[in-house]
Amino acid sequence: MAGARERRVRAGEVELCVAELGDPERPTVVLVHGYPDSKEVWSEVAGHLAGRFHVVAYDVRGHGRSTAPRPLRGGFTLEKLMDDFLAVVDAVSPGRPVHLVGHDWGSVQSWEFVTSARAQGRIASFTSMSGPSLDHFGHWIARRLKRPTPRRAGQLLGQGVKSWYVYALHTPVLPELAWRGPLGKRWPAILRRLEKVPAGDYPTASLPSDAARGAWLYRDNIRPRLRHPRPDAHAHVPVQLVTPLGDAYLSERLYDDLEQWAPRLTRRTLPAGHWVPRTRPDLLATWITEFVTAVESGRQGVAPRLAPGRYAERFGGQLVLVTGAGSGIGRATALAFAEAGARVVCVDRDGGTAADTAGRCRAAGAPEAWAETADVGDEQAMEKLAEKVATAYGVVDVLVNNAGIGLSGPFLDTTPEDWRRVLDVNLWGVIHGCRLFGRQMAERGQGGHIVNTASAAAYQPSRALPAYATSKAAVLMLSECLRAELAGRGIGVTAVCPGLVDTGITSAARFTGVDAEEEKRRQRRAARLYGLRACPPEKVAAAVLEAVVRNRAVVPVTPGARGARLLSRLSPGALRALARVKPPL
Repeated sequence: MAGARERRVRAGEVELCVAELGDPERPTVVLVHGYPDSKEVWSEVAGHLAGRFHVVAYDVRGHGRSTAPRPLRGGFTLEKLMDDFLAVVDAVSPGRPVHLVGHDWGSVQSWEFVTSARAQGRIASFTSMSGPSLDHFGHWIARRLKRPTPRRAGQLLGQGVKSWYVYALHTPVLPELAWRGPLGKRWPAILRRLEKVPAGDYPTASLPSDAARGAWLYRDNIRPRLRHPRPDAHAHVPVQLVTPLGDAYLSERLYDDLEQWAPRLTRRTLPAGHWVPRTRPDLLATWITEFVTAVESGRQGVAPRLAPGRYAERFGGQLVLVTGAGSGIGRATALAFAEAGARVVCVDRDGGTAADTAGRCRAAGAPEAWAETADVGDEQAMEKLAEKVATAYGVVDVLVNNAGIGLSGPFLDTTPEDWRRVLDVNLWGVIHGCRLFGRQMAERGQGGHIVNTASAAAYQPSRALPAYATSKAAVLMLSECLRAELAGRGIGVTAVCPGLVDTGITSAARFTGVDAEEEKRRQRRAARLYGLRACPPEKVAAAVLEAVVRNRAVVPVTPGARGARLLSRLSPGALRALARVKPPL
């Protein structure tokens, strides 16, 4: 771990290698790794936390540069792992409780610490990921065996399949031979291919021997605890649970009843695999920082609250950028993400309306919100924006390319200048956003999501909207192409097709082939019609958040948009016939 100070801590028959970063006078965060890892799994997370906290990571006995017990059998029990933890805490934070973070088996053993009287008073909070309490797991299994409904039986079967590796690790000799042989050599490549874990200082060269010895974590603890789980395994500290929804080894259903055991519980979810300390270190560090800061502020008696909006457990602390955020769908979307606890960058070519939206976002629950002025159709302006956002705020987790303008009128009355204006904003604005911020997401290697606002006009032809519909059809196809290209990088892409929405775009839309007075009359009429028939922008904003959560490709929002989408597939001739109807303007 770059820049870390190392020390050796004696715990009974073993000597533990402990690494420290940051100021020892600040709150201490202890990071406990899992199997078959070493403390280096935390390198990226520790680096992000070190500016705010005293960060400690140690090699669990038998792993990394810590020594192994002799004999191995019986040397990895939860009781001995607690001895190690308490020895480390006494050395690095004497007299002051620490904030505990555990992943995989680091989380499994940490549950033992936070539910045991031996460690009471030595821990201030616990962040758990990808590792349940064996006691809670034992009770979870017992409840489902006692009342095996079809749903519960399916949950048991599903977790049983995911736990295939547990059975393998209980076999004698074979796991050790595999890890010290071909599996140990191929494990880094397996992680990169299946889990998208980046290369670097992890895993360490000690992996084969770490994994071979660490098999005793399973053999010493799994069977006895699952058969005889403790009835009093209640957490005595606030707990933050981070659940990766793509975990190949643990079902999210394992945590359905967790409030029973951890009443001061804060839940977080993210679309990621098992190794989130390596694949999502930025977001993980943000959540740990928020949680620890809330506990340190004096609210130890309650769990830190999430933002009030829907999907707060998913978007809290994430960085979201919305273009066209000064009004309409853009403003509603920025506010929806703010209510979900996201940090929001509000971009609009009108700096005043962007600043107003940013202020509303902070009032709605965003921990931070900023206003930026940019014309999305200006390539250089967007390049400067992307550089500034990355430098000042970080890499965007969710990008919403929403800025757009309307243009109505026959094709033969639409000038080249009209075409350029519409395509610059509606299409090139999306291209610039996807290219610049999408590249940053891809280079970071931690996934993300791009939402492009298209329109029902993208698949619903109209004699009155040739330029607008063309720009939105291009956005729809661009989104589909990008979705295919970026899927392997963990970046989702969604095209949202709102339909009739009551926004300011109608009153500001241009009409070709008419004089200024007639254009104003049509703008007023269009605004009245949309106000009577259209849905509110908040409905589109809600659809955007749900689309990101569910990683949807194309999202028609209004009934009209959904009907047109269905017709475009089942009866395109009917849509072509409707396109010939002259609009009532």
